[in-house]
Amino acid sequence: MSSNELFHILALIRTEGIGDVFAKKLLGYFGSAENIFSATKQDFKNISRLSDNVIKRILEHSSFGVAEKEITFIEKENLKTYFFENDDYPEKLKHCPDAPIVLFSTGKIDLNNRKVLSIVGTRQITPYGINFCKKLIKDLTEIDPVIVSGFALGTDICAHLSALENGLQTVGVLAHGFDRIYPPSHKKYVRQMEENGGFLTEFWSGSIPDKENFVRRNRIVAGIADATIVIESASKGGSLITANLANDYSREVFALPGKTTDRYSEGCNNLIKTQRANLLTSVDDIVYMLNWDSKPKKEKSVQKQLFLDLNVEEQKIYDYLNKNGKELLDIIAKSCEIPVYKTASVLFDLEMKGAIRPLPGKMFEIT
Repeated sequence: MSSNELFHILALIRTEGIGDVFAKKLLGYFGSAENIFSATKQDFKNISRLSDNVIKRILEHSSFGVAEKEITFIEKENLKTYFFENDDYPEKLKHCPDAPIVLFSTGKIDLNNRKVLSIVGTRQITPYGINFCKKLIKDLTEIDPVIVSGFALGTDICAHLSALENGLQTVGVLAHGFDRIYPPSHKKYVRQMEENGGFLTEFWSGSIPDKENFVRRNRIVAGIADATIVIESASKGGSLITANLANDYSREVFALPGKTTDRYSEGCNNLIKTQRANLLTSVDDIVYMLNWDSKPKKEKSVQKQLFLDLNVEEQKIYDYLNKNGKELLDIIAKSCEIPVYKTASVLFDLEMKGAIRPLPGKMFEIT
């Protein structure tokens, strides 16, 4: 991405009244951020829910100053940027409607075409949680996933350091800009993580790690991974928000069970009880549910079932699976150009008609 393109994109997302979702709508309508700022007031007349005040801010280029300042910071710190329309943007995150338009990173991050697991949990992790987290990550080495967490105290840093100890790439998703590290006590781990992974954030320089930013950060942690693992959690906490977001994104969630009397197992036990998480006892549970242990099978000649009464979207998905074999929900949605939430509904209807069957790991195939 050129500096000029990045400048106009940053100016767009810093225009007051425009968030990630609406910015994507504008980009789709005008074709580029530069075109948005070159438009006239008349050009905005067909865009619903865009107030006169927001249009005025766009026309006055009110955010150009802060965008220019941030470009200078990005160049000075040699940050890498990911734009959501580009191929290097984390593929799994693209399927989340509220994904950030731009991400900033340091280190050597490789998330696409990789297995990715997010590990979250309480900052007050117990010896039970620490021991399980370390063993789980050690057992994951043969699968070689990227381990994602939030670089916070407790569970997060336990997951990052365990990944490094076992030679796995690990990525910390920050709730602030790259002009600081929080908590300060973790500065000593930065270089080591950047040598085998690194850091991601959507936040600009000057952003402080307040409560709201941690909640926003959690949607990246959930959306960037194939599955989210909750090691320990009280009845309320940020890790439960991340688990709920992962469920909203149609990703698998796993939770470590604990004693009913243990405070930091309450959240995990409740996730399992309410069927918002799979019970996690070992790496085998993850491998099975994500279908990571499946071996290539000889393709069988499948005869199309005759006289199926399918609507247009059902037929489109049925034909895609018939041609390509089993596939992930997200890939089906992207290939058939149908939103993920609608694809899930269509797949359920096809299953009820006996045309397809679900497999572990949110995969589907023709019956």
